[in-house]
Amino acid sequence: MRIGIDLGGTKIEGVILDQTGAVAARKRIPTPNLIYEQILDAVVEVVTDLQGKAESRLSVGIGTPGSLNLSSNKMQNCNSVILNGQPLKTEIEDRLGYEIRLENDANCFTLSEAHHGAGADAHSVFGAILGTGIGGGVVINRALLTGPNSIAGEWGHNPAPNSVVQLINGDRKCYCGRVNCIETVLSGSGLSQTHKERSGHSLSALEIAKAAASDASAMESLEVYCCQLAQCLSTVVNLLDPDVIVLGGGLSNIPMLYERVPLEMSKSVFTDRMTTLISPPRFGDASGALGAACLWPAQRDSDRERMP
Repeated sequence: MRIGIDLGGTKIEGVILDQTGAVAARKRIPTPNLIYEQILDAVVEVVTDLQGKAESRLSVGIGTPGSLNLSSNKMQNCNSVILNGQPLKTEIEDRLGYEIRLENDANCFTLSEAHHGAGADAHSVFGAILGTGIGGGVVINRALLTGPNSIAGEWGHNPAPNSVVQLINGDRKCYCGRVNCIETVLSGSGLSQTHKERSGHSLSALEIAKAAASDASAMESLEVYCCQLAQCLSTVVNLLDPDVIVLGGGLSNIPMLYERVPLEMSKSVFTDRMTTLISPPRFGDASGALGAACLWPAQRDSDRERMP
C-alpha cells in the first residue's frame, strides 16, 4: 500500500492505495490560503493521519501544481505562485523524517490513468489537463517521462498554432510572460474569453457548456473550442503518437469534445487514419492523489518499514 497526496489550490486530498489500485482510506482538507508554512503543516497533517491508519510506514508521493527544479531543488512553474522558489520537497521530508517523491499534478493524473484508468491497456498515454490551466503528462510503458528540466508534457506553454490564433481577437498574454500560449486559448478562462469576443456575453466555461443545448452562440463557441483543441492536440500526436490521450480537468466533462475533436484532429494529423483514442478520465479529480501514490511501486508487506 502507498499514500498519495494531491496538493491543490483549494483542497489537499490524500489516499491510501492498495496493491490492486483500490482506495483503502481517504482524507481531504481545505488548502490554507497564501501562507506557505500553513500549507506545509496541512500536508504533513494529512500524511500523518493516513500513516496512522497503517500498521507499517507507507511510501508517500505528492502531486503539486508545478514542478521541482532539479538544480535548485525548489519549486517552479506553480499556478499556486506562493510555492514558487520554495524547497517544498526538502521541508516536507524534514518534518516527516523520511524520503518522499514529488511530481507535477498533471504527471500524477497521467500516471493514475495509465496504471489503473482509461490508459491501463496502452503502451503510451498522454494526459491533457483542460481546466484553470493547461497541463500535460507523458507515460510510456507505465513509466513517467519527466526530462532533465522536469517539464515533459507541458504543452500548454507552447505557442498556439496560427490556425488557432486566427480564431481569437488579438493577442492574449499568459501568466508565464509570453503571448498566445495554448493555455490562453484552451483553459476555462480562455474559452470564456473566446465566447465574450464572439457574442459579447460573459459566461464561465461551465455556463457555456450548459447553455449550448439551447443557445446558438454558446454552441458556436464550443465548436470553435473543439477546433482549437483538435489543432493543438494534433501537434502532440505528430510528435509523440500516443496510443491514448486522456482528457482531464473541468472541461473534460463536456461530452461534445469526444465526438468532434477526433474528427477535427484527423484533418491535421500526419497519417491517413488516426487511431489515437481520445478518452475521458476514469477517476476524475481523484486521479491526482491516486497517481501520486503510483510514484512508488506497489510494496509487499515484507518490504515496508514497521511502524513503532
